[in-house]
Amino acid sequence: MDSKLLKGALLLVTLFVLGVFLVVLFYNGYLTDSSKNRVQSPKEDVGVIIEEDGRVKDSDLTAWMSDNTFFDAEESSYTASEVDNAVVLNASSIQNDIRVIIMNAKGRPVTGEAFMIEINGAGKYRDTDKDGIIYVDGLTPGEYGIRLTDSGAYTGPGSELVCQVKADIEYKAIKDISYLIKTEADIDAELEDTEVYEAAVDTTGSSSVRTDENARFGIDVSKWNKEIDWEKVKNAGVEYAIIRCGYRGSKSGAIVVDPYFAENMRGAADAGIPVGVYFFTQAVNEVEAVEEASAVLSLIRQYKLTYPVFIDTEGSGGGRADGVEVRMRTKICQAFCETIRSGGYDAGIYAARNWFNKRLDMTGLSLDNYIWLAEYADKPEFTGKYQMWQYSSAGRINGIEGRVDMNLSYISVDGDD
Repeated sequence: MDSKLLKGALLLVTLFVLGVFLVVLFYNGYLTDSSKNRVQSPKEDVGVIIEEDGRVKDSDLTAWMSDNTFFDAEESSYTASEVDNAVVLNASSIQNDIRVIIMNAKGRPVTGEAFMIEINGAGKYRDTDKDGIIYVDGLTPGEYGIRLTDSGAYTGPGSELVCQVKADIEYKAIKDISYLIKTEADIDAELEDTEVYEAAVDTTGSSSVRTDENARFGIDVSKWNKEIDWEKVKNAGVEYAIIRCGYRGSKSGAIVVDPYFAENMRGAADAGIPVGVYFFTQAVNEVEAVEEASAVLSLIRQYKLTYPVFIDTEGSGGGRADGVEVRMRTKICQAFCETIRSGGYDAGIYAARNWFNKRLDMTGLSLDNYIWLAEYADKPEFTGKYQMWQYSSAGRINGIEGRVDMNLSYISVDGDD
């Protein structure tokens, strides 16, 4: 193309674009005084027309959605950082005690701060381990006011919290126990998960699959069994599984969910295997037993159970509960089972023969507790009644790598004649 023609074409395009731009400016009033008036002058009063339904004609009914002060007479003076830095108090009592939780906006204990509370008539208490929980026992029953006296870097609640300290223990689940439940990421599992198989001391029985026309064959599993192929387990003849949902740490006393619990519950359900659950206790009193049962009830809420919920009481290699005397250990087991039953589930006790004979007082346990006996023999020497028998910890089942506990259950379940 000739250079003159090219220059002419470019000039025409430039003039066209400039013309369009000027038209847009003129249309929107930027080249006249109208734009100035529209931006700076108050709107003219054109009158308000009320529709038959009471609404203002042409009004924007969604305007409140972008108005942060719609529900407040005055705009809130709190900034996002101040809200994030605010804490509230929560308190509960089981018997002659108060547990105070200093919680953040998400309802979780605030850690890393040495909070101090004052309980009227009882004194001041510091959160020395900085876990956001302060536990006080030995209190006289009655109503106590609680306030935060040292909130550290946080903004404390302005009002006092009132808690009723109970005189008698109630075997009912604590409504919100989530603040006490931890995962293994929060603890040193090697130090905390230390249960010892007492039944293995006098092992004489077979570890093969047993059949009995009066009993069902099943297994019990935990994180120690790792990944499980539940379809293979089902095809191997397993009729039920008792799955560990958690444990209390043998050193710290923390309540910890078994890391394979949810996976095992889903896997068993998908394979059509009925389940029950068990919890390894390290409770040292009835209050802690109620806490453990409450934690279990919260963990099993979303699952279907066919078999009971068991408290597993055995040694932990020198853990916090190994020295609990017989009378208190019996009360702990009974308190756990009563609390589980208050939640609508069957409950029972797992222990080795020696523990049932020497570490528990069977006369102090109610008859509605299921007994799950661990005795590794061809035939149990235990003379008491039992509804489930763990006869081996060295079984082999297709779908599970390594050893697995084997059981016979005499419990009547739904579907039995």
